[in-house]
Formats: sequence, structure tokens, C-alpha cells
Amino acid sequence: QVQLTESGGGLVQAGHSLRLSCAASGRTFSIFRMGWFRQAPGKEREFVAAITGSGGRTDYADSVKGRCTISRDNAKNTVYLQLNNLKPEDTAVYYCATYYPTSWDYWGQGTQVTVSS
Repeated sequence: QVQLTESGGGLVQAGHSLRLSCAASGRTFSIFRMGWFRQAPGKEREFVAAITGSGGRTDYADSVKGRCTISRDNAKNTVYLQLNNLKPEDTAVYYCATYYPTSWDYWGQGTQVTVSS
């Protein structure tokens, strides 16, 4: 059983930064692609960023490209999402997920990010 626990969300002003963390257990962490998604009120969950098991490749949604960095520390079984120059439209619950073998299969409980203007 895989467990994912997000942390680091909060209330910030526009233009500020946050770093989200996702701690994983129950699976050989370094093998699996990891991702971050978000869901704003009244909207569908959307992809934010993903990183391969080795960390050698990252992908980003156009909406966060240039303001966001995904990274991982396989020794700590943790994946991070650095969000810079936050905008009110970044307000959402942020979730991390694992990808195996052909879909996003396990999800965390989410962490709330609220950006005030």
C-alpha cells in the first residue's frame, strides 16, 4: 500500500512563493514517476508538473511553466513543488500522485494553497 502525504500549503500574497512537499512510503520510490496536480473550486483536477524516477526529466503545464520547479530527493522519498510568483488563479488544493504502470494510481490527501491579491 502506497501512502502519499503532502505538506507546505498555506495562505500567501500574490507574488510570493511556496514549496510543497510530498512524502511517500510503501513503494520503491526511486523507480516511479511522480506528479503534482491541482483542483480549484468548481473546476476539474488538472496536471501541474511531473518528474521521472531519476529526476532526469520534468514536464510542466503551460500555466505554471517558468514559475514552478518540481524536484525529488529519492533518499528521503520526497518530491517537491516550488511555486514562485504566485497568482490568485493558483489557488487550489494541490495533490501529489505516483504513476504506475500506465496511469496515476495513488494520490495524497492534498494541501490547500490560497493566494490573495
